[in-house]
Amino acid sequence: MCLSFLAKSAKRGTSLRAPTHHFLPSALGAVVALALLALLPLFSQPKPRSLLIINARIADGTGAPLHNANVRVAFSHIVGIGELQPEKDEPTIDAHGLVLAPGFIDIHNHSEDGLLKDPLAETQIAQGITTVIVGADGDSPWPIIGWLRSIEQTHTALNVGTFAGHATMRELVMHKDYKRAATPQEIHQMEQFLGQAMNQRALGLSSGLEYAVGSYSTTDELVALAKIAAENGGIYMTHIRDEADKSFEALNEEISIAERAHIPVEHSHIKLGTVGVQGKAAAYIKVIEDARKRGVDFLADCYPYDTWHSDLKVLVPDRQYTNPQSVAKALADVGGASRLTIVEFSPNPSYVGHTLADLAKSANLSDVDMYIRLIHEGDRANTEASIIGQSMIESDIKAFYQRPWVMVASDGGVAALHPRGAGTFPRVLGLYVREKHWLPLPEAIRKMTSLPAERLGWKDRGVIREGAFADLVVFNPDTIIDRSTYANPTALPTGIEKVFVNGVLVWSSDKPTGDRPGVDLGRGGRPIELLN
Repeated sequence: MCLSFLAKSAKRGTSLRAPTHHFLPSALGAVVALALLALLPLFSQPKPRSLLIINARIADGTGAPLHNANVRVAFSHIVGIGELQPEKDEPTIDAHGLVLAPGFIDIHNHSEDGLLKDPLAETQIAQGITTVIVGADGDSPWPIIGWLRSIEQTHTALNVGTFAGHATMRELVMHKDYKRAATPQEIHQMEQFLGQAMNQRALGLSSGLEYAVGSYSTTDELVALAKIAAENGGIYMTHIRDEADKSFEALNEEISIAERAHIPVEHSHIKLGTVGVQGKAAAYIKVIEDARKRGVDFLADCYPYDTWHSDLKVLVPDRQYTNPQSVAKALADVGGASRLTIVEFSPNPSYVGHTLADLAKSANLSDVDMYIRLIHEGDRANTEASIIGQSMIESDIKAFYQRPWVMVASDGGVAALHPRGAGTFPRVLGLYVREKHWLPLPEAIRKMTSLPAERLGWKDRGVIREGAFADLVVFNPDTIIDRSTYANPTALPTGIEKVFVNGVLVWSSDKPTGDRPGVDLGRGGRPIELLN
């Protein structure tokens, strides 16, 4: 133990580094070493740095009723809960009238690039998020270890974890020739890539089967890869093949993959996204609950908005983007061109903020012709428009949120163009808990904390108990609400008072503290040193 301590101290450049024999006679070096060893107890047994949160109403993450207690944090962990008194010179935070909860775990987040550009992640910590999981929808960083090292070197305010993306690996193997079923040899190459990613602390396999690269894959290809993830202790997270008219077929494929691969499944952003399936949440839920009764380990996440954010081409499932009949049907399916707003389009930024119907009227075109014009303009620039579509209904969202197996996730991230990126968690607590009474507060907190932790296999996060990591949020249940809008999607919420990540205060008094104690969390939910 002593030698290990000295070695680590020397590596970090502390004052414990002993001079070498080039500068001191060996006898003198031995004397110095003995002196250092004599001082070791002073270094190896430091007085714990602790903090006491008093008068808190605790939502412990399990769904249990709120209770009053004080909570002591030392270093990165919770070390005491109960009628605790402050120790001498121990700092305290008075949480009278406030709720203390585990930090929120966003299991579906798109901050891969955002965290590297903005490691403070203000829009995330401001809503109580302490951990973000990226690599969703089949699109992940690659190689996994390279991205994690970049995150470690950047030092983020948040904890992070990542999935390995199916489309990312598929394109690595098939390059631009992905518009077909993969051969057995190509699937084998993908399996090898996934095995590599799992060894680099990926949490499992993600797929985005509604998007171009993943959409050409067969069910057998996905089963083969899901089996590799399962063998390595991972899960399968999926944006299913269709969230519109063929939602039920896509759901059955997802369940089949889970059953055949014997893998836990995480259904991303559960929704019914077209007019033809609106109002069918009860039937959709029954399919899932029948599968759960058969033993399928099925959980889902949901964001609290009736709008989605994606790319223009996702609207046309048969991929006939310039076929007027296909386009007309696609627009009708989502309720018309007035429900589609352009939020990003580099070839013509003047389109941003306008609906497709507005643009068509200004150009004296039909809605269909305006859509086709956008496709052509995007193809010439090797890009496409980013859009927000309003095609879900509140009753379906409510039905999903009231199921115990549905958690809260944003599908947003740092600098997201949809208000969910800055408002998801406060919106649920303010709108769906306080105002609409869809959920009791303890259950909503469970959906933000222990349920995603359970899905990821993490035992020491997502709960308030002695020995758990001190990822914590203090908020005012009477004032918490989102303030992000479609016009101002990064506006910060109100009501979040304090946020701790690994025992370090990162958000206080409506601003970040500047500390960045986030770490990489793999399948165990515990950090490791990647650079050594």
